[in-house]
Amino acid sequence: MTNKYMIFVANWKMFGGLNSLNSLRKVVKFLKNFKKNNLIKIVYCPPNTLIRPMTKKLRKSKIEVGAQNCHENNDYGAFTGSVNSKMLKSVGAKYVIIGHSENRQAGEKDKLINIKIKSALKSGLKVIFCIGETIQQKRKKITKQILNKQIQIGLNKIANKKKILIAYEPVWSIGTGLIPQSKELFNTIDFIKKKIGNLKVLYGGSVNPKNVTELKSIDNIDGFLVGGASQDAKKFIDIIKKTYN
Repeated sequence: MTNKYMIFVANWKMFGGLNSLNSLRKVVKFLKNFKKNNLIKIVYCPPNTLIRPMTKKLRKSKIEVGAQNCHENNDYGAFTGSVNSKMLKSVGAKYVIIGHSENRQAGEKDKLINIKIKSALKSGLKVIFCIGETIQQKRKKITKQILNKQIQIGLNKIANKKKILIAYEPVWSIGTGLIPQSKELFNTIDFIKKKIGNLKVLYGGSVNPKNVTELKSIDNIDGFLVGGASQDAKKFIDIIKKTYN
């Protein structure tokens, strides 16, 4: 059983229509009645199309809303299909995920991620900064080298990091059901914390109700970035309950 303050980020990815918001009632009710709700922070990151309606749906709860990415340009401009951090803030987002492995694989580089983080902070958003290694990098035993590079470049020239959360998500774990061994994960999180100081570190990568019991035993983890399982209210609630039971 943990008595730590934990953060649970629900990354809905490309999922959900207006009807999907009805499932939030279960999570709101659960959080209201959960005895340890003072130890929980929940952030939902839906597609941009749902940020405003989700914010309205959750306005009487303690749950906050974030976005899944943002354009690096802080001003308006000719960037068809893009949404910047200022626009996200204007529709109710308080957080934004930056550097997610799926976006890195689509071509986002560390320097671009650094610009996005600066833009988001300037707009008043909190940042969930994702880092992680691929299976090839893990096999070459250069995980720490990769993480160090991502941290150094991603947080370059950012003096005030108080509004940044780190999400460690090994790329090889996402969607595969595989998670690092407990000792290995503890050591990796410890390495990250030594590099970033007092920032909280979440774990992301196939987090589900079955493996969260093992994951919660790793006491230097400050929360979870939950992907597919967060789209199902029951599974997401189970993850939170099992973290504290």
